[in-house]
Amino acid sequence: MQIGNYKITTIESGMFKLDGGAMFGVIPKVLWNKTNPADENNQIDMGLRTLLLESDKRKILIDTGIGHKFDDKKEKMFGIDHTKFAIDSQLAKHGISTDDITDVFLTHLHFDHAGGNTYLDQGEIKATFKNAVYHVDKFHFEWAIKPSRRDRASFLKENFDVLIKNGQLNLFDGGHQKQLFKNTEIIKVHGHTPHQCLLKIMDDKNTVLFCADLIPTASHVPLPYIMGYDLNPLQTLSEKEIILEEAFEKNWILFYEHDPKIEASTIIKTQRNDFKSDKIIQFS
Repeated sequence: MQIGNYKITTIESGMFKLDGGAMFGVIPKVLWNKTNPADENNQIDMGLRTLLLESDKRKILIDTGIGHKFDDKKEKMFGIDHTKFAIDSQLAKHGISTDDITDVFLTHLHFDHAGGNTYLDQGEIKATFKNAVYHVDKFHFEWAIKPSRRDRASFLKENFDVLIKNGQLNLFDGGHQKQLFKNTEIIKVHGHTPHQCLLKIMDDKNTVLFCADLIPTASHVPLPYIMGYDLNPLQTLSEKEIILEEAFEKNWILFYEHDPKIEASTIIKTQRNDFKSDKIIQFS
């Protein structure tokens, strides 16, 4: 898809697993298991999908996946699988190397969104995209370095410490600075984690919203389907309702970072005044 001056391409960076109950919060398993079947450990398949925006001057990657730095025990615990997809090989399929990336937009710094920022080279942590500027909201960054007891396991300093040392980290204020790149807009939300920043890419014909963890999968489009991981689920509910109403009215395409199968879709409104995914869209 072409939006404005960007060619938009899906980059699959792997698969992993999380507890299905945690992913769907108060929704009973009998409902979510129909669309996201759990294994014997009650875990469900999760995608690690990123988005590449290419223009004449920039190659922008939105989020970087989970990376390759976990030990065998944690890889097994999270069911991390890079046998089919890895970010470097997927970029290479499109004639792009990690060195070609000019910008990385980070929606937030949870390990499954920022783990691919860095990699291990003979025990030394290095930036995966050595020529890129990594962009993250400054207030979210402050939260990430001093998180609460409830979510501190989600933030791993090895995913961003070296970026500070290298001078590669750009801290922006997503509440006031609504645009970093042409034909884009930052939408800040707080229910999942404070100061998470979604990225909207638009022109006069199409709009794509990179939903990050506000709506991680197509199954999370209905308003009550909210993760148990969210720090403020009622705020997530309010944020979803506002954003989905606009997305429906203006026929936005929603891009799902964690759906194991569906890259993106439009949405429709139901008779119960709720929303669900509709036409499936593929960028890959």
